[in-house]
Formats: sequence, structure tokens, C-alpha cells
Amino acid sequence: MKTLAVAVLALQITGAGATFPYPFYSKAFSEYSAKHPDVTIAYQAVGSANGIASFTSKSVDFGASDVPMNDDELKRAESGGGRVIEFPTTLGGVAITYNLTSLRPGIKLSRAVLADIYLGKITNWNDPKIAALNLDTPVPLPNLPIVVVHRADGSGTTYHFTDFLSHVSPAWKTRVGAAKSVHWPTANAVAGTGNDGVAQAVGRTVGAIGYVELTYALTNNLSQVTLQNRAGTWLTCTPHGIEVAAETRPAISPNDFSIVDTGAPDAWPISAFSWAMVYQSPADKARAKATKEMLLWLVGEAQPIAGALHYVPLPSNIVRYSTAQISRM
Repeated sequence: MKTLAVAVLALQITGAGATFPYPFYSKAFSEYSAKHPDVTIAYQAVGSANGIASFTSKSVDFGASDVPMNDDELKRAESGGGRVIEFPTTLGGVAITYNLTSLRPGIKLSRAVLADIYLGKITNWNDPKIAALNLDTPVPLPNLPIVVVHRADGSGTTYHFTDFLSHVSPAWKTRVGAAKSVHWPTANAVAGTGNDGVAQAVGRTVGAIGYVELTYALTNNLSQVTLQNRAGTWLTCTPHGIEVAAETRPAISPNDFSIVDTGAPDAWPISAFSWAMVYQSPADKARAKATKEMLLWLVGEAQPIAGALHYVPLPSNIVRYSTAQISRM
């Protein structure tokens, strides 16, 4: 008589959303499944707006966005699924990258000049306003058009970048504002899908400038702009600058979350928490229990993984906040 081996299928938790935390999520979820062979996590890095849409339609167990849901998004989600819980999962920064082979690395851009580039007011790399900031460069600035690279999809990374531009430029705030998707004013532009798409577009386009989460800038070997923060300090994006920005906010919530453009001398001015969202009372209790256990691990024990990938481990006050929120499931 033959003995039949019964294979136990792993429970699959599904998520979708932001590309900003994807390198961290990919590594963390792989390690979680290695520790828990009865659970797999399938995460689709489709952008914050698409992640919120997938979560709202209940096609995934958790959503992810670099900015919490706005009132309209929250109302739509809760009307069909009940109370929503939102919490930070990681902390990172938006680096300003560029592609000028003759100037690698370190070109300086002031806050106002960066805004004017994205407004389409400054269109060439040898513009006098850029040249005045870079008198010590070893070679002259090239007579080359600036190609603005931005996101094609609805993006929390875009929200934080445009929030920064709204802080530094009244014209940007009035004409464009801060949102996951905006109308980009400049004509000489290229769109990329996801952080990876923007990074690749910058890498292959001489004269390009773009904004990506720090890990994407480093893994794609992109030059970073040296940018002026609110205190007047010239910085590139680093985990230290991101950590300093987060330290200025002892408490955050889905309604009060921005750590953009703080006044701390060493703070990177485009820093941000990335968020996840779950329903408080999902119908499938077994899946809810597995999702809850995984997310508690993600915001706690998994944080050193984030640190190894150029993110910043969540500060202890944020770990406590996220743990308390997840525990409400």
C-alpha cells in the first residue's frame, strides 16, 4: 500500500502599494517566510495610489502608501470595509539625482533653484542661477538642456517631493501644490513608473534630474544634488539627515505626519515615513491573524534589515505607535 504525502500549502498574505519601501519589504518578507515556512508574502510595488485602490477593493490584505489616506480615500475604504488602521513601517529620504557626466558628483542647487527647475523657469544647466552656486566646480557647467524626470503613477514619493517644493516656493504651492499626482509645469520632461523607473530614466538620460528614494539612488549609482535645507546647510541625502528630521517630531498621526523641511541644522529636508494600512476587522480571521503577526514583526524585529538597506530603523516612539495601531486588529 502506497503512502500518500500530504503537502501543506503555505498561507499567502498579499499587499500592494508604494515603491519607496520596496527594497526593504522585499528583503524583510523573504526573511519572514524563511522563519515561517507556513506563510508567504506577495507584495506588488505598484505605487501608493494603486496600492490604496487595491486595498480599498479588498484585493489585498494590506495596502502601502508613503502618505496616509486622505479624507476621500478613507471614506471610500471604510464605506466598504469598516474601520481602517494606518501606521508607519519604515523611514527614508527622497534624494535629488542627476546625470551630468562632466560633473560627478556634488552639484549644488538651492531650494529656490530646484523649485524653478521643476516649474520650468530654469531650463539649462549653465543657467546663471545654477552657475552662481557652483563657482568652485572643476569644469564649467555644460550648455545642456535640463530634462526633468518625474513619476508617471500616483506616488507618495511625489507627494513628499511636491510638499517640499510647496514649502520653498509660493509659486509652486499656488500653481501645483502637494499631491500624489500633479500637473508638471515644465515641458522638457520624462515620466517613469515607480522609484525604479525614475532612477532608470535619470541614469540613461544625460542632462536629467529626478527624485527617488535614497536606496534607489545608491543602487543605481546616481549622482546626488547637494541641496540647501531650511537652516541653510548644504547636504546630500543620508540616513543621518533622515534620522535628524524624524527626531524633530516626537509624535505623528495619519492627520499630522510630515517631517519635510524641518528646521534642524542637519536634517535632510525631504524625509518621510512610509505607511501601511489594514482593516481593523477583516472577515477572514485566520488571514487577519497571520497578517497582524507579520506586520508586528515588520515594525519591530525587522527594522535592522531596513537599516542595512540605507533606510532608517523606526525610532522607538514610532515603533510603539505602530505596534499599538497594529494590535487593534
